[in-house]
Amino acid sequence: MKRIAAFVLLLGMSLAFAMPADAQRMSNEEYARKSQKAAKKQQKMLRKANKKQRKAMKKYEKAQRKATKKANKQLKQRHG
Repeated sequence: MKRIAAFVLLLGMSLAFAMPADAQRMSNEEYARKSQKAAKKQQKMLRKANKKQRKAMKKYEKAQRKATKKANKQLKQRHG
């Protein structure tokens, strides 16, 4: 059992050291590109959340208007 674990560990280390150094590090251009992509994704998510919130507010305001209208109608019928 120990031999298998040691062999797997040795194999993993040899693969890690076999990779070229430039493949292990990100270049400045690649880092900037990934950062820009993440920022764009964040903006998209924010726009989507804002749109959803605006829609919910419109729905709430419409329900409030409807409830007020209904209440006023009932008051008129009682006092009419």
